[in-house]
Amino acid sequence: MEIFNDLLKFTIIDIIDVILVALLLYYIYKLVKGTVAINIFLGIIIIYLVWRLTDFLNMELLTGIFGGFMKVGIIALIVVFQPEIRKFLLMVGSTNFNRRGKFFKQLKFLKTETSDKTDVDAIVSACNKMAMSKTGALIVIERNNNLDFLTSTGDEMNIKVTQPIIESIFFKNSPLHDGAIIVSNNIVKATRVILPVNNEKSIPQRFGLRHRAAIGVTEKTDALALVVSEETGHTSYFKDGEFIVFNDTQELIKMIKSDLV
Repeated sequence: MEIFNDLLKFTIIDIIDVILVALLLYYIYKLVKGTVAINIFLGIIIIYLVWRLTDFLNMELLTGIFGGFMKVGIIALIVVFQPEIRKFLLMVGSTNFNRRGKFFKQLKFLKTETSDKTDVDAIVSACNKMAMSKTGALIVIERNNNLDFLTSTGDEMNIKVTQPIIESIFFKNSPLHDGAIIVSNNIVKATRVILPVNNEKSIPQRFGLRHRAAIGVTEKTDALALVVSEETGHTSYFKDGEFIVFNDTQELIKMIKSDLV
């Protein structure tokens, strides 16, 4: 009867509280999904649930052990999740709500087709053309995280994305070909951008600094990256600091479009 009475006291604030906690857990899961940290995250959830269960069953000894771990372990978790915490804070702090337009669009509650949709077909076609001539290229596609902190390291531009434009930027004799370009809302917003390089992750020796830079920027932000190797002529796709495998051009285009939604 007492439990039933407590359920009747469930207010709208309690519902909002539950929804917000669920959203928080969902976005944390998305942040660590596909990384080693996902196993640690699931382990923490399991330990927390066991802790609450032992507390509910009045198992004082186990409750004390798990409770002490949860309280002291927060310091260790900050160290373990340092890259993910940094990425989350960067996502919160650098999101440009005015340029993106709507807060709910950032949370993906509303999805609308806009005229500034990135021309993925043109970008991939340019990569294929450059791959044939083994022209090195590094293209970063902005998503929710604002990359203005990176554009300042290069030359700011305002050029509509087309296949000839991308090819001309990375043409070997072009003064703009060195470094990366950043694409946002179908606009090349910067060229010759210097990206953070990841030196920790092991990658095949045939890959060079462009690939390490693509890993670095996609680890630290939610951006997508395409790399054309001037050594092999192979196009690589990166997301969340990882190589994304694809079978052909159409599959690559489909994947990028899906990731940009």
